[in-house]
Amino acid sequence: MKKSVTIRKATRGDLHRLTSIYNQAVEAGLRTANTRTQAPAERKEWLESHLNSPKHPVFVAEDDVEILGYFSISPYRKGREALRFAAEVSYYVDFEHHQKGIGAALMEHALHFCKKEGLKTLFAILLETNTASIALLSKYGFEKWAMLPNIAYFGGIEISQVYYGKRI
Repeated sequence: MKKSVTIRKATRGDLHRLTSIYNQAVEAGLRTANTRTQAPAERKEWLESHLNSPKHPVFVAEDDVEILGYFSISPYRKGREALRFAAEVSYYVDFEHHQKGIGAALMEHALHFCKKEGLKTLFAILLETNTASIALLSKYGFEKWAMLPNIAYFGGIEISQVYYGKRI
């Protein structure tokens, strides 16, 4: 069932909720390369870097009550001018709101924004076990561009990291 959401740029006041959503992925395991949850203070610099970059924001999807998920657009190898038209994308949706169209709404909004801002190449870096994210990326035309075999370690389990990319 699709859920009606509003998408806007993140603000400093969103830090605690964004951290909470991110930590759900960490606690679930095999969805992000972090193995321990983060405190809002640890995520503050990340959010500030996006608030201060008009071309690389964080978008949040919210209903009338709370933030349901977010999508970040980050510069690729910041400061290397030849790579200024490439960006890394990441997204997280509150587990209670999976399969409700939140990720799709964020993706569509972000793709429109990136095209308008003149970005030409987007990519996501994720663990090969994150099949839900791979499905969303594939739905929007991202293709597997690279794999770093067995570089992530989770309690004796080796997982590959994959890069999915899209030209826009």
